[in-house]
Amino acid sequence: MKKKLLLLFIWVLSVKVLWAQQKPQYTQYVFNNLLLNPAVSGIENYTDVKAGYRSQWTGLQGAPVTSYLTFSAPIGDNFLQGDATAFPAEGGINPSSRLYTQNYMAAEPHHGIGFMLVSDQAGPITTTNIDFTYAYHLGITERMNLAVGVQGGVDHVNLNTSEITLENPLDPAIANGNNSQWKPDLGAGIWLYASDYYFGASVQQLLPENLYFSSNNAYNQSKTVPQYFITSGVKLFLTDDITLLPSFLIKVINPTPITFDINAKVSFQDKFWIGGSYRRDDSFGVLAGVNISSFINVGYSYDITTSALNTVSNGTHEIVIGILLNNRYKVTCPQHTF
Repeated sequence: MKKKLLLLFIWVLSVKVLWAQQKPQYTQYVFNNLLLNPAVSGIENYTDVKAGYRSQWTGLQGAPVTSYLTFSAPIGDNFLQGDATAFPAEGGINPSSRLYTQNYMAAEPHHGIGFMLVSDQAGPITTTNIDFTYAYHLGITERMNLAVGVQGGVDHVNLNTSEITLENPLDPAIANGNNSQWKPDLGAGIWLYASDYYFGASVQQLLPENLYFSSNNAYNQSKTVPQYFITSGVKLFLTDDITLLPSFLIKVINPTPITFDINAKVSFQDKFWIGGSYRRDDSFGVLAGVNISSFINVGYSYDITTSALNTVSNGTHEIVIGILLNNRYKVTCPQHTF
């Protein structure tokens, strides 16, 4: 009986999430802002590939599990071969150093493209997002860049009725409905950045879409809503080799209350980093990562649940693996996103 009630609870929770907060949340988004803002597409001098896996509220049956693959690449010979912020091939000034910050010049105008494949399963509902992104980067002052981006694609929502245990198998809320739906997806964003700070604003799910699992209109009240994100971060030098990177994210998703994340990362040269995060009324997080080489880096985070779910949750695990392709400058950490 408890198992049935738990499955029903998770299903109801999932339906509510589909209405108010359809997109999954991340702890390590600050290291892959493409997940939230298409304007960062092609921001680096290499092709950036990331794969991530997030198990939320472990120990709770039917809790969200998210996996994703993202791709971002710049286009434009002036940027790739002669960018004023780029290193000489095979190395140069460390992008974490004071000297790099002092000598920084705005990037050459260029285009960026990207791709996102995100799968999010919460109870019996699986949502798959497939999006392509585009951005244009332009230096608006000698040391400041502005990028404008858009994303478009499709969302697939699937309800696995075999995972739902109900007293009435013909419950009108899901009977004779469309359990596999494709919906268009559209988003946009801006990204203002230099060598030691950034500011971004974006919106996802610009196209409101009805979500229905029943042929009875009385139960077809779920719909997507636009989701707004505002984020900013700054690089502060504690010593020549150690930098502090505080940042924040504000999320506005009607009708849920406005929420925010606060993050801080301490980076040791460009070798490894540790950090922490706080998400309002939800969790505290511990993060760490290592830049293994100019080809691969790894990040891990663990969230301690502070909401009412902390009595049944063993926390949240998230791991991200990054691959740096066509990295002709042999950097081991990002130059433009930190």
